[in-house]
Amino acid sequence: MTVAPVGSGFATTVEALRLREWQLGPGQPTLVMDQFSAEDFHLIVDDRADVHVSSKDGRFYLGWFPLGRPGTDGEGWKIAVSGTAKVRGYRLSFDIETPADIVAAAVARVLETSRRARQRAHE
Repeated sequence: MTVAPVGSGFATTVEALRLREWQLGPGQPTLVMDQFSAEDFHLIVDDRADVHVSSKDGRFYLGWFPLGRPGTDGEGWKIAVSGTAKVRGYRLSFDIETPADIVAAAVARVLETSRRARQRAHE
């Protein structure tokens, strides 16, 4: 069945208008945390049970704040990558109800774009 346009040129089907089910709820944060190795990252759990992960070079940071990051309105995840002298870094934030596998996908993509810097020979 097609719904007749009302003059705007828009048409759709009843099937297209059916409700979808969306993943909701925070899920399992281990989906995010399991992506980090002790070889390349530091992990700290603070006195609030917030988890902080940073790369050993200090350029990558991930914070997980199960009860919300202090001073924010429900920020549950924070990802930050520091820039260089020539290129600015960036930050991503997700609220406490963002499904962990959504955050895990973002983290996986950030990690995929990283690579070890070449070591310069010392004179």
